[in-house]
Amino acid sequence: MAINDALSAIDVSTDTKELAKMVRGLPVRDGEKAWTAREVKDIAEELTSDIDRLTSELAAADAELSDLLRNSGDGAGDDQADSGSSALEREQELTLVNNTRDLLSQTQRALARISHGTFAACESCGRAVGKARLQAFPRASLCVECKQREERR
Repeated sequence: MAINDALSAIDVSTDTKELAKMVRGLPVRDGEKAWTAREVKDIAEELTSDIDRLTSELAAADAELSDLLRNSGDGAGDDQADSGSSALEREQELTLVNNTRDLLSQTQRALARISHGTFAACESCGRAVGKARLQAFPRASLCVECKQREERR
């Protein structure tokens, strides 16, 4: 699903009733108030903004990495320290590119989960992820208990 399709599926201005129906099915933990259409729309807008930012960061990082790789053979007169420094710089840039790609993927998946109505449910156990957790970190796809279990493995 395209990102614009996902955002339009949760656009309050187009069909408030449809959004309210979608939001009504989102699970919450005991003691939490139900999700409102405004809260979900705010999260979707934040995710969309993050996608735009991450896409431009990824393009810049890809260009930087391409330059580093293209210039990696120019070191005919370089000593071992210069070669090692260049290799380290390439490795760091590659790590940044991969981290940005992962974050972009998580963000796109969170936005798609909103449009599919599965946003607030844990992908492992199906219980509520937690409203406060999702408002702080909208990319979260596991409840705290399942995330802790995953990290122990």
